[in-house]
Amino acid sequence: MWRNIASNFLTLAIVLLIAAAAAVAWAKREFSGPGPSAVAQCVQIAPGASLNAVSNRLAEQGAISNAYIFRAGADAMGKARELKFGSFLVEPGASMESIVDTVTAGGPSTCGTEVVVRVGVRANTILLRDMNPDTGAYEEMARFDPATDDAPPAIAAAQDLSDVRLSMVMAEGVTSWQVVEALRAAGFLTGEIDDVPPEGSLAPDTYQLSKGGDRNQILAQMAARQEIILAEEWEARPFGLPYETPEEALIMASIVEKETGVAGERPQVASVFVNRLRQGMRLQTDPTVIYGVTNGQGILDRGLRRSELDAETPYNTYRIDGLPPTPIANPGRAAINAALNPDDTDYLYFVADGTGGHTFSRTLEEHNAAVARWREIEAQRGLPTDSPVQTGG
Repeated sequence: MWRNIASNFLTLAIVLLIAAAAAVAWAKREFSGPGPSAVAQCVQIAPGASLNAVSNRLAEQGAISNAYIFRAGADAMGKARELKFGSFLVEPGASMESIVDTVTAGGPSTCGTEVVVRVGVRANTILLRDMNPDTGAYEEMARFDPATDDAPPAIAAAQDLSDVRLSMVMAEGVTSWQVVEALRAAGFLTGEIDDVPPEGSLAPDTYQLSKGGDRNQILAQMAARQEIILAEEWEARPFGLPYETPEEALIMASIVEKETGVAGERPQVASVFVNRLRQGMRLQTDPTVIYGVTNGQGILDRGLRRSELDAETPYNTYRIDGLPPTPIANPGRAAINAALNPDDTDYLYFVADGTGGHTFSRTLEEHNAAVARWREIEAQRGLPTDSPVQTGG
């Protein structure tokens, strides 16, 4: 009898082992195979969310077939405790394994309702981004200029959502006044800004905002980031540059930032101005004159007048020696790096070449020929040909 019992028990154990192995194999296929969702979905992970809550939410959305298998697989991958806060786009048919990778990798959110305050050189814009349910793509849904327009209903409604993401994108080369105006236009923020921060002191970057956040704290964060960047770049500078202080390097970086929109040209532009400082030549750069006219409050939608080029002001580098007294914009790290690591050239002049970039010259003769070519391009395009030219004109 005991022999029969033992034999039956052994048989049952083998059957159970086979069943367990089959179940494990099935679970692995479920975890790594195509998921059940036929459409793209937005997975939102709240700060401090548990894996259990996230897996149940995914199952309810139909993004995964089994919450338990999702949790077990995440644990097996060693990622059960690595959930990252944000909103993440899950492609149609995504496997549970790929979803685990997505929600634990971190990085910028790729879906969900987002209101972005963009500080641009020409204008500030507030825009709404969200996932288009028809295409599954993350798209811009609405935008407006807070200086001239009222918020569209879609943006006004989005700002009141409990799970909306809020951010500010500050472009390189904007002025501190433009940043302050953008913060004041963001109605979901709080706090009165009494004074515009010193020019150049704010770091262009993307900043995460929160509903009810204090505007002055955001400015403090921008200033702290710029201080770190400038200190790091100043510490790593080579010897022999014509700057006595980090502030002077920041002034030069702001000029470089405003003189070219071509990233690869920054070190060349910086070399022209560094060479001029070393030789005691005036910088003769239009952006500094423009700053003296506008005081950084908006843009100058016209060419400089001869009277403005002839005026004796602290920012008229056609009239003063050396650098202007302050930066003329908030430069990014790349411009700061270029100012402190200029190319080794003997260029003293540059002028627009018609492609968005510039022609660099070593002598006044070369420069005058380049200016003549630019005047021809201006005439062909119907542009005024009596406007000032850049550096050395």
